[in-house]
Amino acid sequence: MASKKNQNERKHEQITATDKLRLLLDITKTISRSLDLEEVLNLVMDTLGSLLTYDAAGIYLIEFKPEDGSPYIFKSKVIRGYQISFDLIEPRLKMGEGFLGTVAQSGRPIISPDVSKDPRYFAARERTRSEMAVPIISNDRVIGVFDLESDELNAYGADDLALMQLLASQVAIIIEKVRLHEQVVEKKRIQAQLEVARQVQLELLPPGDPECEGFDVSAYIFPTEQVSGDYYDWVKIFDDQFGIIVADAVGKGIPAALLMAFLRASLRSCVQIGYAPNIAFAKVSNLLRGSIEDNRFITAIYGVLDVTNKTFLFSNAGHTPPLLIKPNGEFRYVEYGNLALGMFDDIHYHQHFIRFERGEVMVIYTDGITEAANPGGDDYGLDRLAKRVLSGINLTARQLIDHIRKDVADFTERKFLDDDGTLFVVKRL
Repeated sequence: MASKKNQNERKHEQITATDKLRLLLDITKTISRSLDLEEVLNLVMDTLGSLLTYDAAGIYLIEFKPEDGSPYIFKSKVIRGYQISFDLIEPRLKMGEGFLGTVAQSGRPIISPDVSKDPRYFAARERTRSEMAVPIISNDRVIGVFDLESDELNAYGADDLALMQLLASQVAIIIEKVRLHEQVVEKKRIQAQLEVARQVQLELLPPGDPECEGFDVSAYIFPTEQVSGDYYDWVKIFDDQFGIIVADAVGKGIPAALLMAFLRASLRSCVQIGYAPNIAFAKVSNLLRGSIEDNRFITAIYGVLDVTNKTFLFSNAGHTPPLLIKPNGEFRYVEYGNLALGMFDDIHYHQHFIRFERGEVMVIYTDGITEAANPGGDDYGLDRLAKRVLSGINLTARQLIDHIRKDVADFTERKFLDDDGTLFVVKRL
């Protein structure tokens, strides 16, 4: 009875180089139809036997650390012919160790005619006598290793290596194609989630401007390309009193938006109970401190606008100072405040008092406005904001916001800001 090796030799002697290339093309066409990585690699392994003989085989991909892109682990994506659980071996596969680790590190293939005489060999199968390992390279970087093992000595030669390298190059192209597709799908999924989150966040904002007798009040969040970390709100406390809130969470995106949702719920509860601004901030700060990670905090201003007495009683938790401008051009920033919400335990907050003169305007804003930069790297700044407000002092509150928004857009030469930006304008009529 002929040996297995002789059978294999006769089989492959009947396949010409042209036939092998045709088979390789057929394999490439087959695997290129799928965008599922596991399915692609299984198709490769299922059709590999028509090109090369093996008793065990595996395709191993390298996972890279997201922070610096360095390789840190091999992952067996598909294997054939192993009688043991490869999960036991996988953690021991490291860069530079064994055939797989050596090929992955060097980017050069290995043919070992007799693994028993090769110190680099890692014994995954007792019956393996010879082995061939080829790097899978994409964009000049090794992303995996293609490995074949045989129970016969000297099973692989130069022709087999050339064919294996051609197949590995095709596999690399397909892997990158699949990964790019997965990235596109993931990006679309995240964008869809962000859009839903953005819509939910917009619905948390007041539906319109408050009607305050003797005052013109309006607010606006500048559009950004992602979920906002800014927030504003107004709450009717009594017929002649309105709670006004402007806040800015550290960071961007969904984490910042979740902080805003937390703040909204907490502050509205405090308003309903009737807490003064300083007491409300102390309670909210303690709640935040016990619920969020370190280095996560919120700057905010919460005050009560009394339309009868023409006053604004407020507390400032590390927020940018409100801007006050009189019709005669005199202006000042009310630079009183305490630490941001959630920074430390048991923070005490003070209250500050503003009495509005006729025609006086107060602008509460977030640093996304004043720190908006032009192409040269210059910030919009406090002085430019004050001058722009002064130039539109006779406009309505809504018109004044548009007046400022246009100037910021012209200054930055951009449609969207780098950071979230909010304006809340209170004008005594």
